Amino acid sequence: MKYLSRVKFLPFYAVSILPMGVLYVLSDMMYFLVYRVVGYRKKVVFNNLRNSFPFKSEEEIGQIAKDFYRHFCDIVLESFKRLTIGEKEIKKRLLIKNPELIQEYVNDQRSILMYTGHQGNWEWLVFLPLMFPYSSNTFYKPIKNKYFDELFKNMRERFGVNCVESDKGFRTIIDNHQRKVLTLNCMIGDQSPTKKSSKYWYNFLNQETAFFVGADKIAKKTDQVVLFPFFKKLRRGYYELEFKIIEDHPQIRDNFEILEKYAQQLEQAIMSAPELWLWSHRRWKLKRENEASLPELEYASK
Repeated sequence: MKYLSRVKFLPFYAVSILPMGVLYVLSDMMYFLVYRVVGYRKKVVFNNLRNSFPFKSEEEIGQIAKDFYRHFCDIVLESFKRLTIGEKEIKKRLLIKNPELIQEYVNDQRSILMYTGHQGNWEWLVFLPLMFPYSSNTFYKPIKNKYFDELFKNMRERFGVNCVESDKGFRTIIDNHQRKVLTLNCMIGDQSPTKKSSKYWYNFLNQETAFFVGADKIAKKTDQVVLFPFFKKLRRGYYELEFKIIEDHPQIRDNFEILEKYAQQLEQAIMSAPELWLWSHRRWKLKRENEASLPELEYASK
């Protein structure tokens, strides 16, 4: 089965086995094509940056955009490396700043909700099962193209992560909680909700921003520790990962307090290195003025 998978995805395995130095030559070429020639989502990127940093000059905005596209091209190729990279190489390239924090929760038999965003190289969070004795789940929205959906699922599950479709995530976490399975659940919180989904409005990066409320509700129901994984890019292909506590005792918090803390942690991470966030994502496509008639909406400001 593993052999058939390699044949099926042979072009991506061929890229994955290349030395990192060669991958970054390809990344430089990709940057020229994506940024200079095609201009992939340039309008979205520049609009997001201008709205998020109204105090920055056009020159500063332009530099962040260029740095973002370079990082974006790097992580695309770094992601394919997951097909063949070995454990020793992983531990050399992904440095955990405070592993003792996770070990404390292991000792206390506390499950963790890793409330993450598109920051740093979030795809490398699939390496965490190599470092901590948790049953790991990541929640995702399937890609419509079945070939690429299977490819990305293979890359994410290679090191022991269980990929769970988002609409099955709540039930999966509750089942594990009831069976007392020690789990690490990775949920991305900076995606744009749909008009019909439950959401919470918060002032994020100088804009009214809608957030999914699922992680906040799940944490309260299961009393899981909520952590934010903060990436620093030390240099190409080398990252430092620090776990920051969002909430240690979710059940005692008010509604959406966890979500607000998450938004604050993410904003701080973005402000420290704006080029490491996914600016090409249409994060603010949902506008609150178009949703005002819906009674379930909540809103808060800092």
